[in-house]
Amino acid sequence: MPQPSPPDSSRLVRAVAPAVLATVLIVAFSCVAGRTLAGHGATAATVSAGSARSHSLVDTSSAIADAAEAALPAVVNISTSRVQHFRPGRFSQPFGGDPMLRHFFGHPGDQGGATRSRRSRSLGSGVVVTAQGLVLTNNHVVAGADEIRVTLSDGREFLATIVGTDEPTDLAVIQLRGDGLDGLSYLALGDAEALRLGEIVLAVGNPFGLAGSVTMGIVSAKGRANVGIVDYEDFIQTDAAINPGNSGGALVNLDGELVGINTAIASRSGGSQGIGFAIPTTLAREIMSRLLDDGSVQRSWLGVYIQPLSRNMARAFGAESVEGVLVAGVQPDSPAESAGVERGDVILSFDGHAVASPSELRNLVALSPLSESVQLAVFRADKIKKLKVKLGPLPVSKSAPHKAQPEQQVTVFGGLSLGDLDERFRQHYQLGPELSGGVVVRSVEPDSAASAAGIRPGDVIVEVNRNPVRTMADLGALGIEAGAEVVALVVRGDSSFYVLIG
Repeated sequence: MPQPSPPDSSRLVRAVAPAVLATVLIVAFSCVAGRTLAGHGATAATVSAGSARSHSLVDTSSAIADAAEAALPAVVNISTSRVQHFRPGRFSQPFGGDPMLRHFFGHPGDQGGATRSRRSRSLGSGVVVTAQGLVLTNNHVVAGADEIRVTLSDGREFLATIVGTDEPTDLAVIQLRGDGLDGLSYLALGDAEALRLGEIVLAVGNPFGLAGSVTMGIVSAKGRANVGIVDYEDFIQTDAAINPGNSGGALVNLDGELVGINTAIASRSGGSQGIGFAIPTTLAREIMSRLLDDGSVQRSWLGVYIQPLSRNMARAFGAESVEGVLVAGVQPDSPAESAGVERGDVILSFDGHAVASPSELRNLVALSPLSESVQLAVFRADKIKKLKVKLGPLPVSKSAPHKAQPEQQVTVFGGLSLGDLDERFRQHYQLGPELSGGVVVRSVEPDSAASAAGIRPGDVIVEVNRNPVRTMADLGALGIEAGAEVVALVVRGDSSFYVLIG
C-alpha cells in the first residue's frame, strides 16, 4: 500500500529557525553582558557532563588495555602432536601420480597390508597460573598427546608434561619443564562468583594459531548448564569472540584476573557467533587442587534421579511455595536411600547451599569430600524435613542401548500406545529385574502431548498421579478422563523422571 509522504524537512527547519535564533542571541548576549541565565547554566552543565563522559570512556579504555597487558604474558600457545596409525589404501595411477593424494592415501604400489603411522598436530591455548610453571588448559587440548610444546608470548618454548586431566569437566593441568622458568608471568585466579551480568570480560588466546589475540565482550549468562559439552557444566557464557585455537585460553575481568577457561562455542559456521562458554575459576580451582593432590578427581555420589521443578510440576506436587529440584527416583543401596530420601521429594538445599537446578546439585554433590556427612533439606507433604546423608564414591555408570519398539499396539492413553511389561518387552528393551512392573510405551503419536513431554518408545510408566501402576489394569482403574492433565513417573534405562502430560 502507498506510504504517506515524509514531512518536508525544510519546512521543519524554517519553522524552528526563528526560535533557535532567538535562543542563540539571548545566550550570546547574556554571556557578553556577564549575566547568569538558566540557558547559560544548562549549557555549562552539559559541557561538564560531556567532559565527565569522555573521561569515563578514557578510563574504561585504559582499564581494558591494562587487563589485556596483564593477561597476555601468561597466556600460552600449546602445540601437541600424536602418532596416528592407519592402513594405506590403493587407488589407480591417475590419483597415485598426485603427491598430495599419495601422502594421504599411499602409493599405488602399496598392497594395503602394512600398517603405517603419521604424526598429527593440533594447537590450543593455556594459562600459566603459578610462578613454577603450572598451566591450566582444556583436557581436549592435550588428550592423547605424545608431545606437548608450550610457547610463551615472548617466544620462549618449553616441553610440558601432564599433571592430571579431568574429562568430565574438560580441564587439564600441565607442568612446564626445562631451564629458564624463572620470572614467569602468571595470572591470579579471580572470583568467578562475583562476576555480574553485563560485566566486561576479555578472551585471550591463540585463535587459528594467531598468538596473543584479545577480544572483548560481556558476561552474557552465568551457571549455564545442559549445554551438552561435558558431564559437569557450570559455564560462564560470553559474547567475547572465541574461535578454534582459543580452547584453554583465558577469560579475564578488568582487574586482569583469570575468571574462566575458554572451552567451547555454539556455532553453525565453526567460528564465533557471539555465544562462547568458559569454565569458571570456581570450578577450575577445585579441579586443579584435586589433580595436584591425587592426580585424578574422585567424585561423591548421592544416588538420586533429579529433574527441574517447573511451575506446573510444582503445582502438581503441592510445592508451589518452594524452589528446588524434584527427586524422580532413588537408587537402591545408595546414600540417599539410607538417609530416607523418597521419590517425589523436593530437595531445597544441600549442606546449607540452596539449590535451584539439577546441575547445581550435581556439581555440589560431586565435589564434596568422599564419605562426608551432609544435611539435605527436603520438602515433603507440605513440610520441610532435614535429612543427614553420608556420601559415597561415584560408581561406574552403566546404561543400556535404546532399541526400536516391537510392532504391536495395545491401548492408547494420552497419545501413547501402552502395554503390560511382559518378558518379551523386558528383553527387547533390556530392562533389569529390579523393574518389577509398569506399562511399556510402544509408540508415541506425533504432535501429541506425550510427545511434547519427551516420552519415547521403550519408556516404562510406573506411576500416574502418585499412584503406582504395575499393569494396564492398574492404569484403567484410575479412571483418568481423556485429555486430563496427569503426572507420570517414567523409567528410562537406569534413570527415572516425572513428566507432565496434558
